[in-house]
Amino acid sequence: MTPITLSLIAFGCVAVGVLLGARGHSLLSEKYRSADTKEVVGLGTGLVGTTVALVLGLLIGSAKNFYDTQNSEMTEIAATAILLDRILAHYGPEAKDARDLLRGSIVSEVDRSQRKSNRDEPLFGTFFASGEPVFDKIQALSPQNDRQRSLQTQALGLMTKLGQTHWLIVEQRSSSVPMPLLAMLIFWLMLLFTSYGLFVRPNRAIVVSQMISALAVCGAIFLILEMYQVNSRLIRTSDTPLRVALTHLGQ
Repeated sequence: MTPITLSLIAFGCVAVGVLLGARGHSLLSEKYRSADTKEVVGLGTGLVGTTVALVLGLLIGSAKNFYDTQNSEMTEIAATAILLDRILAHYGPEAKDARDLLRGSIVSEVDRSQRKSNRDEPLFGTFFASGEPVFDKIQALSPQNDRQRSLQTQALGLMTKLGQTHWLIVEQRSSSVPMPLLAMLIFWLMLLFTSYGLFVRPNRAIVVSQMISALAVCGAIFLILEMYQVNSRLIRTSDTPLRVALTHLGQ
């Protein structure tokens, strides 16, 4: 399911909790509204609220770290591509075909990023398929001296590094919020908002305030899920490093 769908489900569950709390107030008899009962329920609510805050904080931190890692790896790919191009330039005109293929691979990824046609395929999802011919071209070079042999070895090493980073990005695509944890978090929120209305006579202001609070919390859940979707339309891995790299490739 998409982040917006999961967030709407979470909001619906929490909204049900708000309505259950309002309904529960009218069903509670006076003997269940004593000060001792309110104090015990308040302690339990405080414990659940603290747990929810901690879990939300950890999830936000984890999602932000994942998003920053993806952007960092994108910058690393761009920097490695520039360095590889410079090494091939120093190798000589024999490496021109490899340089052209390298630049073409970056151009195709930037174009695909602009189209944003496939939400399930992250940026650089197909890079190494087009990058393998670059590796083959470098491997096929015939060094004429020690200098060219050294440059070829360095170029092959950088191309291998590009491939490793590419597959790391692809494998990280499977990272997400564990569904059991998300389901438990939604249950805690539903329980929390239900308890808020048990001992307060419901009115329009209270219900609206609780609904706005529920929307804010579910908005946080939406942002957490979006940051794990590296090819989402709202929070997307930046292709700016690739655009900058294009200004240096082929020079």
